[in-house]
Amino acid sequence: MKIEAIHIHAVHLPLYSPFIVSYGTYHHMPTIIVKIDTDEGITGYGEALPDEYVTGESFESTFYLLKHTLAPLLIGENPMEFEKIHDLMNRTVYGVPAAKAALDIACFDAAGKKLGQPIYQLIGGRYHEKFPITHVLSIKEPQEMAEEAATMIEKGYNSFKMKVGTAVQMDVERIQAVRERVGKDIAIRVDVNQGWKNSAASLVAMRSLKDLNIDWVEQPVMADDIDSMVEIKSKTDIPVMIDEGMKGPRELLEIIQKRAADKVNIKLMKCGGILPAVKLAYQAEMAGIECQVGSMVESSIGSAAGFHVAFSKKNITSVELTGPLKFSRDIGNLRYDVPFIQLNEEPGLGVEVDQETLEELTQYKDIVR
Repeated sequence: MKIEAIHIHAVHLPLYSPFIVSYGTYHHMPTIIVKIDTDEGITGYGEALPDEYVTGESFESTFYLLKHTLAPLLIGENPMEFEKIHDLMNRTVYGVPAAKAALDIACFDAAGKKLGQPIYQLIGGRYHEKFPITHVLSIKEPQEMAEEAATMIEKGYNSFKMKVGTAVQMDVERIQAVRERVGKDIAIRVDVNQGWKNSAASLVAMRSLKDLNIDWVEQPVMADDIDSMVEIKSKTDIPVMIDEGMKGPRELLEIIQKRAADKVNIKLMKCGGILPAVKLAYQAEMAGIECQVGSMVESSIGSAAGFHVAFSKKNITSVELTGPLKFSRDIGNLRYDVPFIQLNEEPGLGVEVDQETLEELTQYKDIVR
């Protein structure tokens, strides 16, 4: 099987409401959808959702890098040769993990369809039957976040990821308000997205949270400040998770050596796709570290790819892949049964793409042959 053509779509996915994190507000999610055509008539879909603040890539740069560099590189290659494809991409361009993830996911989708198997069967087989889904609360006033949480409990959710990271005292008030509103038995995870900057501010905040039964605090300090994560972990009883600070195996090795986190957040857009994510999960497993598969708020395509990784690995114990639930229109049909996700047994990603919706949401596109 050989790749004959790669279609590249620059897409704006409409959100029900703005998504607000410590470093920005999104009124829609800009993402790149790719489709590979093969000489056997099998197609595969992938997605790149770049983020200048996290992956160092922009929407525009990703589209043109795929068009002019990475897509031409893969024409004529066998999409089932995952290691070779990554080696080709890595020898040609340094970094750009979201762009590489798009092609990696599309190749896995095509390979699964070729073999008649879901992707999770290609990377270790299914381990988990289902995962609970966590609702993400974007940054708002404390009472607004509390009311949203209460509404989501009525819809069946029993865990929340709170986006904070603007000012320590206000963030503490946000978390206190949600805890008071939902009661003591609902799981709350706090994602700071580097917003507390350093260990001093983070420890001030975490001392105020010690009696609120927080599952974990995610990435309170700047991404490259592994030493501050070490200090925080040594001085608090609240578990800490690294997200932006763990992009690939080099960072994970340092995290393991310094015992800098209780848990790491693997994102396909940060590490370059399914194959690199699987390798990170194995690396963490050997060190006895639990993992989460997280989201950059991808469509059904990128979210399904993350779920396939999560369902196949024993030490992946949580997921946060709720992008499709935030979109008023999505290009795929990934199914949620709130508060759980249960993957189907269809080959490849198991996602059907609505071509009409894809075309309507496309801002510009191209084909590489």
